[in-house]
Amino acid sequence: MAQKILITGIAGFVGSHLADYLLEKDTNVLIYGTKRWNIERLRNIKHLLDHQRVTLIDCDVTDPIGVRNMISEVMPDKIFHLASESFVSPSWLHPSHYMDVNFNGTVNMLDAIREAGINPRFLIPGTPEEYGDVPENELPIREETILRPVNPYAVSKMAQDYIGYVYFRSYGLNIIRTRAFNHEGPRRDYVFGVPWYAYQIARIEAGKQEPILTHGHIDDRRNFTHVRDLVEAYWLAMEKCEPGEMYLIGNESPEYIHTFREILDMLIKKSTLQGIKMKEDKKLVRPTSLPRLIGDTSKFRKLTGWKAKVPFEKVLDDTLEYWRDFVKNDYY
Repeated sequence: MAQKILITGIAGFVGSHLADYLLEKDTNVLIYGTKRWNIERLRNIKHLLDHQRVTLIDCDVTDPIGVRNMISEVMPDKIFHLASESFVSPSWLHPSHYMDVNFNGTVNMLDAIREAGINPRFLIPGTPEEYGDVPENELPIREETILRPVNPYAVSKMAQDYIGYVYFRSYGLNIIRTRAFNHEGPRRDYVFGVPWYAYQIARIEAGKQEPILTHGHIDDRRNFTHVRDLVEAYWLAMEKCEPGEMYLIGNESPEYIHTFREILDMLIKKSTLQGIKMKEDKKLVRPTSLPRLIGDTSKFRKLTGWKAKVPFEKVLDDTLEYWRDFVKNDYY
């Protein structure tokens, strides 16, 4: 019998790549994904809209009735709960909305599972943003590093993680808890740093923007992973990680660790044009920044055998080529 896998947020950056990975990996899976009938952009999954093994269900995770109906209809074997508000900057303006989606949406999913009398493995993808401004003497970040969130988004993800742990302890649900460090690649919206730089370079090359690239704070240091490697890590987490435990996912190899300034310089050097200038835009600078999010992911890697396969250079190349195609074909 085919395994039924539910991906909330399938039309998003990670969700769409995860669907691709699962369909390529296993011919005996049926993919179900949530979409919001009134506002969802489907360009990330346009190649899956007529796929025989993909079913899209209109469902907003903040609607408990809709979630309950979806779970009772699908009765999934595994759930990758990727639907979330993930862009940090608007969270200061809309903190209640971020809690509605990230926390209340998760509660709705977990309650629906209990009501349906099923216990699928349920992956909660957290973020190192939850650790906040980590002092340099506490690096690298480990699972037990103190959480000191400095933005509403991070608080909403902490709440999501902890309510998952509550349902694991209280009701025995198979909750897989992860926090993944920065991941990039095609399909990530240009409101985020790296795609924002690539998008502007593509517009400049196409003659649609003056050769001035705007940015926010760019001296924060991160470890980066290609999204294709990340979705493989999520699958391994689902298969091998212990419910209730916390696992950090990411790649701390030196060649994958950079500041955003370094990445911006590398992307500009890849442009077909010379003379692109950089300019800070105060509107893009967050009220608080996180100078360093560098993790020790050895716990996850030792358990699963996962390691990054895509070279860092290809992370940048794939992102830039995606936005060149986007701008050329006016995909809006």
